[in-house]
Amino acid sequence: MTPFAEFLSDPGIRGPLILTLRVCVVTVPLFLTAGIGLGYYLGRSRSLVASCVDFVVSAPMVFPPIATGFGLLLLFGKKSLLGRALHDLFGVELVFGFWGLAVAAFVSGLPLMVKPVQAAVGGEVARFMEVSRVLGKTEMETFFRVVLPLVRKNILAGLFLAWTRSIGEVGVSLMLGGNIVGRTNTVSLEIYNSVFTGDYQRAAMLAMLLAVASLAAMFVLRHLSSD
Repeated sequence: MTPFAEFLSDPGIRGPLILTLRVCVVTVPLFLTAGIGLGYYLGRSRSLVASCVDFVVSAPMVFPPIATGFGLLLLFGKKSLLGRALHDLFGVELVFGFWGLAVAAFVSGLPLMVKPVQAAVGGEVARFMEVSRVLGKTEMETFFRVVLPLVRKNILAGLFLAWTRSIGEVGVSLMLGGNIVGRTNTVSLEIYNSVFTGDYQRAAMLAMLLAVASLAAMFVLRHLSSD
């Protein structure tokens, strides 16, 4: 068995890897649906409501991750109204569990998914949308047959940025997930743990895994964008 295969066979490594993959399975579809929907809405609307939504979506890009995580902890904690409602109605506890990690990853990556779509819809794509309406196309037809094909590269770029941001998230995940070993320690948090305990070799191997995954995603993105 090679050293790398032996490294991956370690239960202490497999656990964070599987947990990170589970988070990705949840967040990637959310990035696509919520990111495209919000980007389309914010790119077209200039209302006060849209400005407030834009501020909330953009906040994680400018707020320190720890501050963002603390705010979400207050919002979804067991003693908050929303946290109690989620527990009583659906039996879901976000804090210090898998769903807390998923929320942390989603909130951290969402702005990077929304902004490229928002910029494209608010730019030259708007002219093609007007032409589509003049030709008698409905809003739904315009969205699926005009907007989506034109912003395809922006969607791919946003998805790549959002995904890489989410898998590297530490600050928000630390607050919502709690970094419980064997339960809520993702790959990025396990890198943090390894550095904290002085195991730099373990941290380097995990960092290399994230780097390889990001480079592979970038290669796929460039290939799809060139089509």
